[in-house]
Amino acid sequence: MLRVRSAHRALDRTLHRIGIDGYLLLLLGTILLATVLPARGAAASAVTGGVHLAVGLLFFLYGARLSPQEALAGARHWRLHLLILGCTFVLFPLLGEATRLLPDAVLPPELFTGVLFLTLLPSTVQSSIAFTSIAGGNVAAAICAATFSSLLGIVLTPLLAAWLLSGASGVAVDGGQVLDVVLQLLVPFVAGQLLRRRVGPWIARHRLVTQLVDRGSILLIVYSAFGEGVREGSWGRVTTGQLLALVALSTALLAAVLGFTHVASRRLGFARPDRITIQFCGSKKSLANGLPLATILFPAGAVGLTVLPLMLFHQIQLMVCTVLARRWARQAPDDSSTATLHG
Repeated sequence: MLRVRSAHRALDRTLHRIGIDGYLLLLLGTILLATVLPARGAAASAVTGGVHLAVGLLFFLYGARLSPQEALAGARHWRLHLLILGCTFVLFPLLGEATRLLPDAVLPPELFTGVLFLTLLPSTVQSSIAFTSIAGGNVAAAICAATFSSLLGIVLTPLLAAWLLSGASGVAVDGGQVLDVVLQLLVPFVAGQLLRRRVGPWIARHRLVTQLVDRGSILLIVYSAFGEGVREGSWGRVTTGQLLALVALSTALLAAVLGFTHVASRRLGFARPDRITIQFCGSKKSLANGLPLATILFPAGAVGLTVLPLMLFHQIQLMVCTVLARRWARQAPDDSSTATLHG
């Protein structure tokens, strides 16, 4: 086990030095595998069953891993949390709605559904905290903000989808699908919280196992969704021009929210560590939450195209935020003497 961990860390360090994200390579490899060898027949049913089990286990581990004390450590920063949640669940959806103005030749209905769904998702947890830490931000507040966002997203994202997406591209989000989200995501999470004292210490000692479940479940969902797109012939409906437009649109969405969080946090008088937290937690969207939600909320044949904007946005936000975090880290604190606002 120690040798495996050492080899894994050495590979990660090597890839990081040459500017390559190892997990990105796995994601790209999974997409290639799904394109060349999608699961069919009984194998496809088995993959679908595996996705449901993996998602349930993933959210159980989220619940078992989350310390209530850790989650509440930064809860006093209510102004910070309101701004982050406002960006995540108000500003992003408004920008997503604005993309309705684009012509179908640029953003066809199936891809518009994916873009709007992307804007309804909660913030990431792991990468938001990691980037905040690298940049020298308020890590305790980032933990709290990302956790609040993730928990609210389990309920709020399906409700927003039911309101904004019903009828779009044949999508019909109703109370039954919201109930499915509760049963498949929230129930395992609550079970993890209830059993945290029993299983939490074991999980803390075996972080590699939880990381494998975390990343492995996402890879399985990606394989299932993209394989479904191949079987349904979905990818033939996306032109190169539309794909490039989607990249440009994802970049523009991220740039708009990064700019807003930068300006708004300064105007509201937040100290530098809090501004960093606001920028990273308020501008990210969660692939880990988005893929399971998509498999529940959307018809089987629509999942592949629906998650394509999320997949692109995920990679763009990682690359941009890596550069941004390093830039924050290099800058001398301009207001470190200013007390952090507690609201």
